[in-house]
Order: sequence, then structure tokens, then C-alpha cells
Amino acid sequence: MVTVEIRTTRFDHPDAMKLNDLVQQEYVLRYGDGDLTTMDAAHFAPPQGLYLLVYDTDGTPVASGGWRAQDASPEGFTDGDAEVKRMFVVPEARGRGLARRLLAELESTAAAAGRQRMVLETGLKQPEAIRLYESSGYAPVDKFGYYRDHELSVCMGKPLS
Repeated sequence: MVTVEIRTTRFDHPDAMKLNDLVQQEYVLRYGDGDLTTMDAAHFAPPQGLYLLVYDTDGTPVASGGWRAQDASPEGFTDGDAEVKRMFVVPEARGRGLARRLLAELESTAAAAGRQRMVLETGLKQPEAIRLYESSGYAPVDKFGYYRDHELSVCMGKPLS
């Protein structure tokens, strides 16, 4: 198993912002624009959310992801949802199981915080992400969030209980 350290941090921590900039660049390459979903560091403040960074043995941040509490809303969320945001692994660290470990930690912490379902939105131009989520027990759910009417949007969910 790959030795890494998973740390709880703020979404506005410099390392988190660095990885956020990288994932936004990847969205631009794949979709022509970054993710326009409204995000704020406060969304990930415990107990209503959590943001995690994965550090390699040399202290380099190599992966990120967080969840934020969502409840019933016009955007399509359901009471008890935990929405996954900014799951990302830098290209040079891919294929080492980091995304799967990070996702498991996000699920565990969301369940411990009383969230009932983990939901996420990805896109058809991210087939490797879709495969990860499907192999982790996620299934299609009604679309939600900023991109709920976009043809490339894929929304998935998984019960946490």
C-alpha cells in the first residue's frame, strides 16, 4: 500500500487552492471551462463538511476532495445529502489508489457526521471518474446542482447507512 498522509484542512488553504487551480485547468481542457459551482471555505467547515488533502511522503500535496452538507433544495438535493466536491489526483500520482482511499475517508466522515447519502456530479468527459464511482457502489440519481440541466452532467449517489 502506498504511504501517504491524509490531512483535514480548509478549502482555502494554499495547498488546497493549488490543487483546485489544477483541477480547474483539467476541466477547461475537457469541457472548455472551469467548474462554475459556487464554493466557499465555510461550506467545508466541520460538522457541516470536511476538506481533505493527501500528501506524498515528501510532503507534496497530490490529491484533494471534500464533502459539504446539503439538504432538500430547489437545486435537487435531498435532506441528509453530503455532496462530494473537488475530487482530484495530480496526474503523476494517478493509478496508486489514492482517489479510492480519499473517497472512502470522505464517506466515513460524512456518515459519522450524520449524513445519509453521498452524492456527486461528474461529467461524461471524465470516464475514469465514473468508473471509480461505479466500482465504489455509486449509481445514477436524479440530477442536482449547478449543472443539473447540462447534457454532459452525470449525477451519482450512494447510501451511507
